[in-house]
Amino acid sequence: MRLTTKGRYAVTAMLDLAIHAQHGPVSLNDISGRQGISLSYLEQLFAKLRRSGLVLSVRGPGGGYRLSREDSEINVADIVDAVNESMDATRCNRRGDCQDGEPCLTHHLWLDLSDQIHDFLSNITLASLIERKEIRSIAERQDQSAGNRIAALNSSEEETA
Repeated sequence: MRLTTKGRYAVTAMLDLAIHAQHGPVSLNDISGRQGISLSYLEQLFAKLRRSGLVLSVRGPGGGYRLSREDSEINVADIVDAVNESMDATRCNRRGDCQDGEPCLTHHLWLDLSDQIHDFLSNITLASLIERKEIRSIAERQDQSAGNRIAALNSSEEETA
């Protein structure tokens, strides 16, 4: 069992959104710049997140996305589930037909592991992640790097004008 890029990127983007939510709606372009996730991929993920009721879109100038509820009410399992990511450690996708149409010897072990992983992620909220010192430190570094890139772009535009 492994969490694919889709699930990892969805959690990363939602955490970025939660961190920057106090400044108003967050654009996917800003998330893309800070997290190194392509804008088109974020658009696909956020369409699913919106359909699942985790985010709301805000149109117009200064628009973007915001969380649909408090960050303490959104857990990592909600996000992973919203983008149809499987947390299934079985080889048979939980069907129980892993060995000649019947459950294999370890089928229930892998089912239990899958359930434990889902339960674990259900107990981690965006708010609890934001509270972690190392996550805040990384977010500050990313914000500073993004600010430096924007300043460099503005400076080069002024020189060519």
